[in-house]
Amino acid sequence: MPAPRCLPFDKRIDVLERASMAIVTVNPATGRQLRTYREHTAREVDRALERAAHAFVSWRALTFAQRARHLRALARELRRHIDNHAALIATEMGKPTTQAHAEVEKCALNCDFFAEHAARFLADERPAGAPEHRYVTYQPLGVVLAIEPWNFPFWQVFRAAAPALMAGNTLVLKHAANVTGCALAIKKLFARAGVPRGVFQTLVVSGRRAEALVDDERIAMVTLTGSTAVGRRVAARAGAAMKKGVFELGGSDAYVILADADLDLAAELCAESRLYNTGQSCVAAKRFIVVESVRAAFEEKFCAALASRRLGDPRDGETQLGPLARADLRRKLHAQVRRSVRAGARLLLGGKLPRGAGNFYPTTLLTNVRPGTAAFDEELFGPAAAIVPARNEADAIRLANLTPFGLGAGVFTRDRRRGERIAREELQAGNAFVNEFVRSHPTLPFGGVKQSGHGRELGAWGMREFTNVKTISVR
Repeated sequence: MPAPRCLPFDKRIDVLERASMAIVTVNPATGRQLRTYREHTAREVDRALERAAHAFVSWRALTFAQRARHLRALARELRRHIDNHAALIATEMGKPTTQAHAEVEKCALNCDFFAEHAARFLADERPAGAPEHRYVTYQPLGVVLAIEPWNFPFWQVFRAAAPALMAGNTLVLKHAANVTGCALAIKKLFARAGVPRGVFQTLVVSGRRAEALVDDERIAMVTLTGSTAVGRRVAARAGAAMKKGVFELGGSDAYVILADADLDLAAELCAESRLYNTGQSCVAAKRFIVVESVRAAFEEKFCAALASRRLGDPRDGETQLGPLARADLRRKLHAQVRRSVRAGARLLLGGKLPRGAGNFYPTTLLTNVRPGTAAFDEELFGPAAAIVPARNEADAIRLANLTPFGLGAGVFTRDRRRGERIAREELQAGNAFVNEFVRSHPTLPFGGVKQSGHGRELGAWGMREFTNVKTISVR
Protein backbone atom coordinates (compact mmCIF):
# COMPACT_ATOMS: atom_id res chain seq x y z
CA MET A 1 0.00 0.00 0.00
CA PRO A 2 1.81 3.16 -1.14
CA ALA A 3 1.84 6.24 1.01
CA PRO A 4 -0.46 9.02 -0.29
CA ARG A 5 1.10 11.90 -2.16
CA CYS A 6 0.04 15.50 -2.52
CA LEU A 7 1.53 18.89 -3.20
CA PRO A 8 4.28 19.81 -0.72
CA PHE A 9 2.99 21.84 2.20
CA ASP A 10 5.12 24.87 1.26
CA LYS A 11 3.38 25.10 -2.14
CA ARG A 12 0.03 25.82 -0.50
CA ILE A 13 0.92 28.55 1.97
CA ASP A 14 1.93 32.12 1.41
CA VAL A 15 5.39 33.65 1.68
CA LEU A 16 4.85 34.95 5.21
CA GLU A 17 3.93 31.48 6.48
CA ARG A 18 7.05 29.97 4.94
CA ALA A 19 9.28 32.16 7.07
CA SER A 20 10.81 30.45 10.10
CA MET A 21 9.82 32.35 13.24
CA ALA A 22 11.03 32.26 16.81
CA ILE A 23 8.91 30.95 19.69
CA VAL A 24 9.88 32.21 23.15
CA THR A 25 8.77 30.43 26.32
CA VAL A 26 8.48 32.29 29.63
CA ASN A 27 8.41 31.14 33.24
CA PRO A 28 4.98 32.34 34.45
CA ALA A 29 6.09 32.43 38.09
CA THR A 30 8.96 34.86 37.43
CA GLY A 31 8.23 36.45 34.04
CA ARG A 32 11.71 35.49 32.90
CA GLN A 33 12.44 34.07 29.46
CA LEU A 34 13.18 30.34 29.43
CA ARG A 35 14.15 29.41 25.88
CA THR A 36 13.83 30.45 22.27
CA TYR A 37 12.80 27.83 19.72
CA ARG A 38 12.99 28.02 15.95
CA GLU A 39 9.72 27.32 14.23
CA HIS A 40 9.81 24.46 11.73
CA THR A 41 10.04 25.52 8.11
CA ALA A 42 7.43 24.50 5.57
CA ARG A 43 9.88 21.98 4.12
CA GLU A 44 10.44 20.40 7.55
CA VAL A 45 6.69 20.14 8.09
CA ASP A 46 6.25 18.55 4.69
CA ARG A 47 8.92 15.95 5.49
CA ALA A 48 7.26 15.19 8.82
CA LEU A 49 3.91 14.58 7.15
CA GLU A 50 5.57 12.35 4.59
CA ARG A 51 7.24 10.33 7.37
CA ALA A 52 3.90 9.99 9.18
CA ALA A 53 2.16 8.77 6.02
CA HIS A 54 4.90 6.21 5.34
CA ALA A 55 5.02 5.07 8.96
CA PHE A 56 1.26 4.49 8.93
CA VAL A 57 1.68 1.68 6.39
CA SER A 58 3.91 -0.39 8.68
CA TRP A 59 2.41 0.71 12.02
CA ARG A 60 -1.12 -0.34 11.08
CA ALA A 61 0.22 -3.75 10.02
CA LEU A 62 1.41 -4.49 13.57
CA THR A 63 -0.77 -6.60 15.82
CA PHE A 64 -2.43 -5.06 18.86
CA ALA A 65 0.06 -6.95 21.03
CA GLN A 66 2.99 -5.43 19.14
CA ARG A 67 1.62 -1.91 19.41
CA ALA A 68 0.83 -2.53 23.07
CA ARG A 69 4.50 -3.26 23.80
CA HIS A 70 5.37 0.22 22.57
CA LEU A 71 2.61 1.82 24.68
CA ARG A 72 3.80 0.01 27.79
CA ALA A 73 7.34 1.16 27.06
CA LEU A 74 5.98 4.72 26.92
CA ALA A 75 4.35 4.25 30.31
CA ARG A 76 7.66 3.05 31.76
CA GLU A 77 9.52 6.04 30.32
CA LEU A 78 6.92 8.44 31.71
CA ARG A 79 7.35 7.00 35.19
CA ARG A 80 11.13 6.68 34.96
CA HIS A 81 11.52 10.40 34.30
CA ILE A 82 8.47 11.64 36.19
CA ASP A 83 10.43 14.13 38.31
CA ASN A 84 11.97 15.76 35.24
CA HIS A 85 8.65 15.92 33.42
CA ALA A 86 6.87 17.41 36.44
CA ALA A 87 9.60 20.02 36.90
CA LEU A 88 9.32 21.03 33.25
CA ILE A 89 5.53 21.38 33.50
CA ALA A 90 5.86 23.47 36.67
CA THR A 91 8.50 25.73 35.14
CA GLU A 92 6.91 26.19 31.72
CA MET A 93 3.21 26.61 32.57
CA GLY A 94 3.17 27.09 36.35
CA LYS A 95 1.33 23.95 37.48
CA PRO A 96 2.06 23.06 41.14
CA THR A 97 4.60 20.25 41.09
CA THR A 98 2.44 17.77 43.02
CA GLN A 99 -0.31 18.18 40.42
CA ALA A 100 2.28 17.88 37.64
CA HIS A 101 3.39 14.52 39.08
CA ALA A 102 -0.23 13.36 39.08
CA GLU A 103 -0.65 14.48 35.47
CA VAL A 104 2.34 12.46 34.27
CA GLU A 105 1.21 9.39 36.19
CA LYS A 106 -2.25 9.69 34.61
CA CYS A 107 -0.57 9.66 31.18
CA ALA A 108 1.22 6.42 32.09
CA LEU A 109 -2.04 4.88 33.33
CA ASN A 110 -3.70 5.87 30.05
CA CYS A 111 -0.98 4.15 28.01
CA ASP A 112 -1.26 0.99 30.10
CA PHE A 113 -5.07 1.03 29.89
CA PHE A 114 -5.26 1.21 26.11
CA ALA A 115 -2.41 -1.27 25.71
CA GLU A 116 -4.45 -3.70 27.81
CA HIS A 117 -7.90 -3.16 26.32
CA ALA A 118 -7.50 -1.96 22.70
CA ALA A 119 -7.83 -5.40 21.14
CA ARG A 120 -11.16 -5.94 22.92
CA PHE A 121 -12.46 -2.45 22.19
CA LEU A 122 -11.76 -2.80 18.46
CA ALA A 123 -12.61 -6.47 18.01
CA ASP A 124 -14.82 -7.33 15.05
CA GLU A 125 -18.48 -7.68 16.06
CA ARG A 126 -21.81 -8.75 14.58
CA PRO A 127 -24.59 -6.55 15.95
CA ALA A 128 -27.75 -8.19 17.24
CA GLY A 129 -30.09 -8.94 14.33
CA ALA A 130 -27.44 -8.56 11.64
CA PRO A 131 -27.23 -11.24 8.92
CA GLU A 132 -24.76 -14.01 9.72
CA HIS A 133 -22.43 -13.08 6.89
CA ARG A 134 -22.12 -9.43 7.92
CA TYR A 135 -20.10 -7.83 10.68
CA VAL A 136 -18.48 -4.56 11.75
CA THR A 137 -14.73 -3.95 11.87
CA TYR A 138 -12.78 -0.95 13.21
CA GLN A 139 -9.93 0.12 10.96
CA PRO A 140 -7.37 2.95 11.41
CA LEU A 141 -7.82 6.16 9.46
CA GLY A 142 -4.25 7.31 8.80
CA VAL A 143 -2.38 10.38 10.06
CA VAL A 144 -4.11 12.19 12.95
CA LEU A 145 -3.40 15.88 13.52
CA ALA A 146 -3.59 16.65 17.26
CA ILE A 147 -3.85 20.36 18.19
CA GLU A 148 -3.44 20.51 21.96
CA PRO A 149 -3.52 23.23 24.66
CA TRP A 150 -1.07 24.26 27.36
CA ASN A 151 -3.10 23.69 30.53
CA PHE A 152 -2.41 19.95 30.79
CA PRO A 153 0.67 19.83 28.55
CA PHE A 154 1.32 16.09 28.92
CA TRP A 155 -2.16 14.69 29.63
CA GLN A 156 -3.93 16.31 26.68
CA VAL A 157 -1.37 14.79 24.32
CA PHE A 158 -1.51 11.28 25.76
CA ARG A 159 -5.29 11.38 26.11
CA ALA A 160 -5.44 11.48 22.31
CA ALA A 161 -2.21 9.70 21.39
CA ALA A 162 -2.68 6.45 23.36
CA PRO A 163 -6.01 5.41 21.77
CA ALA A 164 -5.15 6.86 18.35
CA LEU A 165 -1.87 4.97 18.13
CA MET A 166 -3.26 1.73 19.54
CA ALA A 167 -5.96 1.92 16.87
CA GLY A 168 -3.17 1.85 14.26
CA ASN A 169 -2.96 5.52 13.29
CA THR A 170 0.11 7.74 13.32
CA LEU A 171 -0.01 11.19 14.89
CA VAL A 172 1.51 14.64 14.43
CA LEU A 173 1.28 17.05 17.35
CA LYS A 174 0.87 20.81 17.20
CA HIS A 175 1.19 21.95 20.81
CA ALA A 176 0.60 25.37 22.35
CA ALA A 177 3.57 27.67 21.83
CA ASN A 178 4.09 28.43 25.54
CA VAL A 179 4.73 24.73 26.29
CA THR A 180 7.06 24.04 23.38
CA GLY A 181 9.59 22.53 25.79
CA CYS A 182 6.99 19.99 26.92
CA ALA A 183 6.09 19.22 23.31
CA LEU A 184 9.70 18.44 22.42
CA ALA A 185 10.22 16.47 25.65
CA ILE A 186 7.26 14.26 24.68
CA LYS A 187 8.81 13.72 21.26
CA LYS A 188 12.06 12.56 22.92
CA LEU A 189 10.09 10.31 25.25
CA PHE A 190 8.59 8.45 22.26
CA ALA A 191 12.07 8.01 20.79
CA ARG A 192 13.47 6.68 24.09
CA ALA A 193 10.58 4.21 24.28
CA GLY A 194 11.56 2.81 20.88
CA VAL A 195 8.41 3.87 19.03
CA PRO A 196 9.21 3.63 15.29
CA ARG A 197 10.26 6.84 13.56
CA GLY A 198 7.37 8.75 12.07
CA VAL A 199 4.65 7.24 14.28
CA PHE A 200 4.63 10.28 16.59
CA GLN A 201 6.08 13.67 15.67
CA THR A 202 6.01 17.16 17.15
CA LEU A 203 5.57 20.14 14.83
CA VAL A 204 6.80 23.50 16.10
CA VAL A 205 4.52 25.78 14.12
CA SER A 206 2.13 28.67 14.71
CA GLY A 207 -1.58 28.16 15.20
CA ARG A 208 -2.37 29.66 11.81
CA ARG A 209 -0.05 27.23 10.07
CA ALA A 210 -1.48 24.30 12.03
CA GLU A 211 -4.99 25.19 10.87
CA ALA A 212 -3.74 25.14 7.29
CA LEU A 213 -2.48 21.59 7.83
CA VAL A 214 -6.07 20.37 8.05
CA ASP A 215 -6.29 20.75 4.25
CA ASP A 216 -3.33 18.46 3.61
CA GLU A 217 -4.33 15.20 1.93
CA ARG A 218 -2.07 13.24 4.25
CA ILE A 219 -4.07 14.32 7.31
CA ALA A 220 -7.00 11.93 7.80
CA MET A 221 -8.50 13.30 11.01
CA VAL A 222 -8.20 16.18 13.47
CA THR A 223 -8.51 16.13 17.24
CA LEU A 224 -8.42 19.46 19.06
CA THR A 225 -8.70 20.59 22.65
CA GLY A 226 -8.88 24.34 23.11
CA SER A 227 -11.09 27.39 23.03
CA THR A 228 -14.47 27.38 21.34
CA ALA A 229 -13.33 30.14 18.96
CA VAL A 230 -10.36 28.13 17.68
CA GLY A 231 -12.43 24.95 17.65
CA ARG A 232 -15.02 26.56 15.39
CA ARG A 233 -12.37 27.61 12.87
CA VAL A 234 -10.66 24.24 12.77
CA ALA A 235 -13.95 22.30 12.72
CA ALA A 236 -15.17 24.43 9.80
CA ARG A 237 -11.96 23.71 7.93
CA ALA A 238 -12.18 19.98 8.68
CA GLY A 239 -15.80 19.96 7.58
CA ALA A 240 -14.96 21.69 4.32
CA ALA A 241 -12.33 18.99 3.70
CA MET A 242 -14.80 16.24 4.77
CA LYS A 243 -12.48 15.06 7.53
CA LYS A 244 -13.47 13.54 10.83
CA GLY A 245 -12.83 15.54 13.99
CA VAL A 246 -13.06 15.35 17.77
CA PHE A 247 -13.32 18.73 19.51
CA GLU A 248 -13.17 19.30 23.28
CA LEU A 249 -13.67 23.01 23.74
CA GLY A 250 -14.52 25.55 26.43
CA GLY A 251 -16.76 25.12 29.42
CA SER A 252 -18.58 27.06 32.11
CA ASP A 253 -19.47 24.14 34.33
CA ALA A 254 -22.32 24.66 36.77
CA TYR A 255 -22.53 22.90 40.13
CA VAL A 256 -26.02 22.90 41.65
CA ILE A 257 -26.14 23.00 45.46
CA LEU A 258 -29.61 22.00 46.65
CA ALA A 259 -31.19 22.76 50.01
CA ASP A 260 -30.53 19.24 51.34
CA ALA A 261 -26.83 19.16 50.29
CA ASP A 262 -24.02 18.30 52.70
CA LEU A 263 -22.62 21.82 52.68
CA ASP A 264 -19.25 20.90 54.19
CA LEU A 265 -18.68 18.29 51.47
CA ALA A 266 -20.00 20.59 48.77
CA ALA A 267 -17.81 23.52 49.83
CA GLU A 268 -14.65 21.38 49.93
CA LEU A 269 -15.21 19.62 46.61
CA CYS A 270 -16.34 22.80 44.87
CA ALA A 271 -13.15 24.53 46.04
CA GLU A 272 -11.04 21.61 44.84
CA SER A 273 -12.71 21.61 41.43
CA ARG A 274 -12.55 25.38 40.99
CA LEU A 275 -8.88 25.71 41.99
CA TYR A 276 -7.27 22.57 40.59
CA ASN A 277 -4.62 23.54 38.02
CA THR A 278 -5.06 27.11 39.34
CA GLY A 279 -8.54 27.10 37.84
CA GLN A 280 -7.19 26.65 34.31
CA SER A 281 -9.32 23.74 33.18
CA CYS A 282 -12.17 23.52 30.69
CA VAL A 283 -13.98 21.08 32.96
CA ALA A 284 -13.40 22.95 36.22
CA ALA A 285 -16.45 24.12 38.18
CA LYS A 286 -17.04 27.80 37.47
CA ARG A 287 -20.65 28.69 38.30
CA PHE A 288 -22.09 27.58 41.65
CA ILE A 289 -25.88 27.65 41.52
CA VAL A 290 -27.08 27.71 45.13
CA VAL A 291 -30.65 27.44 46.36
CA GLU A 292 -31.39 30.63 48.30
CA SER A 293 -32.27 28.90 51.57
CA VAL A 294 -28.68 27.65 52.00
CA ARG A 295 -26.80 30.34 50.10
CA ALA A 296 -25.47 32.25 53.12
CA ALA A 297 -24.24 29.08 54.83
CA PHE A 298 -22.62 27.79 51.63
CA GLU A 299 -20.96 31.14 50.93
CA GLU A 300 -19.30 31.12 54.34
CA LYS A 301 -18.01 27.56 54.02
CA PHE A 302 -16.99 27.94 50.38
CA CYS A 303 -15.16 31.20 51.01
CA ALA A 304 -13.19 29.58 53.86
CA ALA A 305 -12.31 26.55 51.70
CA LEU A 306 -11.09 28.76 48.85
CA ALA A 307 -9.08 31.01 51.16
CA SER A 308 -7.28 28.02 52.72
CA ARG A 309 -5.48 27.10 49.48
CA ARG A 310 -1.83 28.10 49.42
CA LEU A 311 -0.63 30.31 46.56
CA GLY A 312 3.08 30.30 45.73
CA ASP A 313 6.05 28.93 43.82
CA PRO A 314 4.79 25.96 41.77
CA ARG A 315 8.05 24.10 42.46
CA ASP A 316 7.29 24.08 46.20
CA GLY A 317 5.60 20.82 47.19
CA GLU A 318 3.28 22.70 49.58
CA THR A 319 1.92 25.01 46.88
CA GLN A 320 -1.67 24.39 45.79
CA LEU A 321 -2.07 27.39 43.47
CA GLY A 322 0.55 28.61 41.03
CA PRO A 323 0.58 31.51 38.57
CA LEU A 324 -1.60 31.73 35.51
CA ALA A 325 0.21 30.40 32.48
CA ARG A 326 0.46 33.70 30.58
CA ALA A 327 0.24 37.39 31.36
CA ASP A 328 -2.58 37.94 28.84
CA LEU A 329 -4.67 35.29 30.59
CA ARG A 330 -4.33 37.14 33.89
CA ARG A 331 -5.34 40.42 32.26
CA LYS A 332 -8.41 38.80 30.71
CA LEU A 333 -9.51 37.16 33.97
CA HIS A 334 -9.12 40.38 35.95
CA ALA A 335 -11.12 42.28 33.33
CA GLN A 336 -13.92 39.70 33.60
CA VAL A 337 -13.97 40.06 37.40
CA ARG A 338 -14.07 43.86 37.16
CA ARG A 339 -16.87 43.81 34.57
CA SER A 340 -18.86 41.40 36.74
CA VAL A 341 -18.59 43.71 39.75
CA ARG A 342 -19.70 46.69 37.68
CA ALA A 343 -22.70 44.62 36.56
CA GLY A 344 -23.82 44.00 40.16
CA ALA A 345 -21.78 41.06 41.45
CA ARG A 346 -20.25 41.42 44.91
CA LEU A 347 -16.69 40.45 45.84
CA LEU A 348 -16.33 38.17 48.86
CA LEU A 349 -12.67 37.29 48.31
CA GLY A 350 -9.73 38.46 46.18
CA GLY A 351 -10.27 40.41 43.00
CA LYS A 352 -7.16 42.59 43.22
CA LEU A 353 -4.04 42.34 41.06
CA PRO A 354 -1.00 41.55 43.23
CA ARG A 355 2.29 43.38 42.94
CA GLY A 356 5.53 41.64 42.05
CA ALA A 357 6.84 39.32 39.36
CA GLY A 358 4.89 36.55 37.74
CA ASN A 359 1.32 35.99 36.61
CA PHE A 360 -0.16 35.30 40.04
CA TYR A 361 -3.83 36.02 40.67
CA PRO A 362 -5.54 35.71 44.05
CA THR A 363 -8.33 33.27 44.72
CA THR A 364 -11.46 35.28 43.97
CA LEU A 365 -15.08 34.69 44.93
CA LEU A 366 -18.01 36.63 43.48
CA THR A 367 -21.59 36.38 44.71
CA ASN A 368 -24.91 37.74 43.48
CA VAL A 369 -23.82 36.75 39.95
CA ARG A 370 -26.69 36.70 37.48
CA PRO A 371 -27.21 36.11 33.75
CA GLY A 372 -25.80 38.99 31.75
CA THR A 373 -22.61 39.33 33.79
CA ALA A 374 -19.24 38.17 32.53
CA ALA A 375 -18.83 35.66 35.37
CA PHE A 376 -22.08 33.96 34.34
CA ASP A 377 -21.95 34.22 30.56
CA GLU A 378 -18.23 33.66 29.89
CA GLU A 379 -15.66 31.03 30.74
CA LEU A 380 -13.48 32.13 33.68
CA PHE A 381 -10.09 30.50 33.13
CA GLY A 382 -8.40 30.99 36.47
CA PRO A 383 -9.04 30.95 40.24
CA ALA A 384 -12.29 32.95 40.19
CA ALA A 385 -15.62 31.45 41.28
CA ALA A 386 -19.16 32.76 40.79
CA ILE A 387 -22.04 32.09 43.20
CA VAL A 388 -25.43 32.34 41.48
CA PRO A 389 -28.59 32.52 43.62
CA ALA A 390 -31.56 30.29 42.71
CA ARG A 391 -35.09 30.23 44.11
CA ASN A 392 -35.47 26.45 44.14
CA GLU A 393 -34.42 23.24 42.38
CA ALA A 394 -36.19 24.01 39.12
CA ASP A 395 -34.70 27.50 38.98
CA ALA A 396 -31.24 26.14 39.77
CA ILE A 397 -31.41 23.64 36.91
CA ARG A 398 -32.66 26.35 34.56
CA LEU A 399 -29.73 28.59 35.47
CA ALA A 400 -27.24 25.73 35.19
CA ASN A 401 -28.37 25.06 31.61
CA LEU A 402 -28.54 28.75 30.68
CA THR A 403 -25.16 28.68 28.96
CA PRO A 404 -23.81 28.02 25.48
CA PHE A 405 -21.42 25.47 27.01
CA GLY A 406 -22.06 21.86 27.97
CA LEU A 407 -18.88 20.10 29.06
CA GLY A 408 -19.46 19.15 32.70
CA ALA A 409 -21.96 19.72 35.51
CA GLY A 410 -22.53 18.58 39.06
CA VAL A 411 -25.25 18.43 41.69
CA PHE A 412 -24.98 18.17 45.46
CA THR A 413 -27.82 16.58 47.42
CA ARG A 414 -28.18 13.99 50.19
CA ASP A 415 -30.85 12.25 48.10
CA ARG A 416 -28.80 10.15 45.67
CA ARG A 417 -31.80 9.16 43.54
CA ARG A 418 -32.79 12.79 43.20
CA GLY A 419 -29.22 13.70 42.26
CA GLU A 420 -28.96 10.90 39.74
CA ARG A 421 -32.23 11.93 38.10
CA ILE A 422 -31.03 15.52 37.76
CA ALA A 423 -27.60 14.47 36.45
CA ARG A 424 -29.01 11.91 34.03
CA GLU A 425 -32.04 13.72 32.66
CA GLU A 426 -31.84 17.45 33.32
CA LEU A 427 -28.27 18.78 33.23
CA GLN A 428 -27.19 19.54 29.66
CA ALA A 429 -23.57 18.36 29.65
CA GLY A 430 -21.36 15.57 28.40
CA ASN A 431 -20.38 14.71 31.99
CA ALA A 432 -22.63 15.06 35.04
CA PHE A 433 -21.55 14.03 38.53
CA VAL A 434 -23.41 13.71 41.85
CA ASN A 435 -21.68 14.74 45.09
CA GLU A 436 -18.22 14.82 43.48
CA PHE A 437 -16.33 17.04 41.09
CA VAL A 438 -16.13 16.36 37.36
CA ARG A 439 -12.94 14.80 36.02
CA SER A 440 -11.93 12.43 33.26
CA HIS A 441 -10.92 8.78 33.59
CA PRO A 442 -9.32 6.52 30.94
CA THR A 443 -12.20 4.03 31.11
CA LEU A 444 -15.02 6.48 30.37
CA PRO A 445 -15.91 8.70 27.39
CA PHE A 446 -15.13 12.39 27.83
CA GLY A 447 -16.42 15.33 25.82
CA GLY A 448 -19.14 17.95 25.61
CA VAL A 449 -22.28 19.19 23.89
CA LYS A 450 -23.38 22.59 22.57
CA GLN A 451 -20.41 24.98 22.23
CA SER A 452 -18.19 22.65 24.27
CA GLY A 453 -17.58 20.56 21.18
CA HIS A 454 -18.48 17.15 19.80
CA GLY A 455 -17.02 13.68 19.68
CA ARG A 456 -15.53 11.79 22.59
CA GLU A 457 -12.11 10.75 23.83
CA LEU A 458 -11.22 7.95 26.27
CA GLY A 459 -12.87 4.60 26.87
CA ALA A 460 -14.01 2.28 24.09
CA TRP A 461 -16.25 5.09 22.72
CA GLY A 462 -13.33 7.50 22.44
CA MET A 463 -11.03 4.94 20.87
CA ARG A 464 -13.54 4.19 18.12
CA GLU A 465 -13.57 7.89 17.19
CA PHE A 466 -10.10 7.29 15.72
CA THR A 467 -11.30 4.53 13.39
CA ASN A 468 -13.26 3.84 10.24
CA VAL A 469 -16.30 1.88 11.46
CA LYS A 470 -16.61 -0.42 8.46
CA THR A 471 -19.33 -2.91 7.58
CA ILE A 472 -18.10 -6.17 6.00
CA SER A 473 -20.30 -8.64 4.13
CA VAL A 474 -18.95 -12.03 2.99
CA ARG A 475 -21.15 -14.68 1.29
